[in-house]
Amino acid sequence: MTTAPQASNAWRILFLLFLANLFNFFDRTIPAIIIEPIRLEWHLSDFQIGLIGTAFTLVYAIAGLPLARMADTGSRAKLMGWGLAAWSGLTAVNGMVGNFWSFLLVRMGVGIGEASYAPAANSLIGDLFPAERRSRAMGIFMLGLPLGLLLAFFTIGAMVQAFGSWRAPFFIAAVPGLVLALFIFLIREPARGAAETVAISQAPIDRPLRRVLSVPTFAWLVLAGLTFNFASYACNSFMVPMLQRYFALPLHDAAVATGMIVGLSGLVGLTLGGWVADKVHQRFANGRLLFAALSMLVATLATAWALHAGRIELGLFVAVFGVGWLFSYNFYTCVYTAIQDVVQPRLRATAMALYFAGLYLLGGGLGPVVVGGLSDHFAVSAMEAAGQLVMSEAFKAQGLHDAMYLIPVALLLTLVFLLAASRCFVRDAQKMREGMVLEGEAVNARAAEA
Repeated sequence: MTTAPQASNAWRILFLLFLANLFNFFDRTIPAIIIEPIRLEWHLSDFQIGLIGTAFTLVYAIAGLPLARMADTGSRAKLMGWGLAAWSGLTAVNGMVGNFWSFLLVRMGVGIGEASYAPAANSLIGDLFPAERRSRAMGIFMLGLPLGLLLAFFTIGAMVQAFGSWRAPFFIAAVPGLVLALFIFLIREPARGAAETVAISQAPIDRPLRRVLSVPTFAWLVLAGLTFNFASYACNSFMVPMLQRYFALPLHDAAVATGMIVGLSGLVGLTLGGWVADKVHQRFANGRLLFAALSMLVATLATAWALHAGRIELGLFVAVFGVGWLFSYNFYTCVYTAIQDVVQPRLRATAMALYFAGLYLLGGGLGPVVVGGLSDHFAVSAMEAAGQLVMSEAFKAQGLHDAMYLIPVALLLTLVFLLAASRCFVRDAQKMREGMVLEGEAVNARAAEA
């Protein structure tokens, strides 16, 4: 079996991509942490809180499609550099606004900047590392997610306390992103398909969107991503306020507890999970997706039990919910890599943009606003059941807690879609490899004629 080459600068570039991904999720997480001070200052409902996350993700998904086509045809380094500079600058602007609607508008601008990053970075990783090492590389890249969340949840509350304002974190967060953008511009990219074992044509591809959507495995993974992102964004958007209301924690303590759940768990899930996924893939062709499905089962059971247990000791809630979230992180190393196994190199950025469009338009976009709306509904129901006419924070706490049950439900649906994808993965991966071989032979034939 021919071993595909690995770029000589692969690890240096991966480190820069990891750092940019870290700041991506750090900046993205700030509103979820300081949302209670904003809610009280601007007198917002949970539905409006959810709308902040939904507006961001909808713009992110829509802007990602044209930006991904630019990544497949132009310089990925320039696209990522300008995107990082844009979202960092607009993050600072978020700290200057004076009302809910201007805050919402600026967050939409941040979403456009961040949409330039993930498809281009995923495409670049596919060209830096051969298939047998991509899960580990993707795991390192995706460590930016839990580390970005961990850094945000552990520091934002302290920043608010130190400066006496929820606006301060937005200004502080913009600085490292603007500096890192300068280094991203200097990345020396490999050729598209450089980590493959066959020659890659550089001719334009007709109907790229239709080509990608015609792959059955990809379609199932989009559905899995939709439900997974629903759970993920609902958790990230509302875990801090839920802990503040339901467990009566101050902002900083609630943020640190959330950091333990969604941050520390990811460090283990992505490092160990990526290694396990590669090992399983070496033994079973569809092993990554089966491993991801098993992980979703554990995540579903753990998160459901933690919520159903009620007002248990906080440490127990964090531990059990955190175990569930640890296993959920296997989704990234398994699914993102599986997409690269069934989509040819010249369409990978486009595939990731389509994938993210499904994730964010119908997953991440719906998660915060549906949970927020359901929280308001359950709060009113709790108030009426108690025979009260005035809404209190106790009813809001109960309403938000009950709405969070949608998280394990969404994780269970993710499991179902992953199992469906695993059934057609082997066929689609073989078809992609055969197509690349035929394309490579055609490229070699043209080169010989020339």
